[in-house]
Amino acid sequence: MAHWYTADLHFGHEAIIGFCKRPFRSASHMDGALLENLWSKVGPEDDLWIVGDFAWGKRSDDEAWLHGIFQQLPGARRHLVIGNHDGAATRSLPWDSIGHLAQVEDAPKEPPLTLCHYPMITWEHARRGALQLFGHVHENWAGTRNAVNVGVDVWDYCPVQFEAISRRARSLPVNSHWKDAEPRSAGA
Repeated sequence: MAHWYTADLHFGHEAIIGFCKRPFRSASHMDGALLENLWSKVGPEDDLWIVGDFAWGKRSDDEAWLHGIFQQLPGARRHLVIGNHDGAATRSLPWDSIGHLAQVEDAPKEPPLTLCHYPMITWEHARRGALQLFGHVHENWAGTRNAVNVGVDVWDYCPVQFEAISRRARSLPVNSHWKDAEPRSAGA
């Protein structure tokens, strides 16, 4: 069993293609490519964590359409960390867990990951090296050494695992506000 993380899928959202310069001809082309990428990574025993914005646009209120997309998701368990575009229809899907914040114990000997759709300044276990995973900002910001954007727009439209996230975190700059939020911590 593995954990996979992604955010800002925006299934059905035609306008996101132009907003984020996504390389798709249409929302249906994007939806198909995103599902194919999910299936290429997430195994049948795995957990899929969607860190907000599952679907948006005209179709995101169509319960039958949403359920159809949801049923195509891979993995044994599917989780939603609620984002600003996750309305009532999305929230009513049969997620294995749903909430505004989640903590996931993913890597041995590492503190739990904190998942929130929005980038945060600090969180539980942040002083002990816990990473925060977020979305919301699309391609505008990769994050910092301790808070990493897991959105599809910065991960080639694919979900990612802890090892890749951790590698990227080490290459990112220190959060410039870290000394303000956690003055007794080492730089992160």
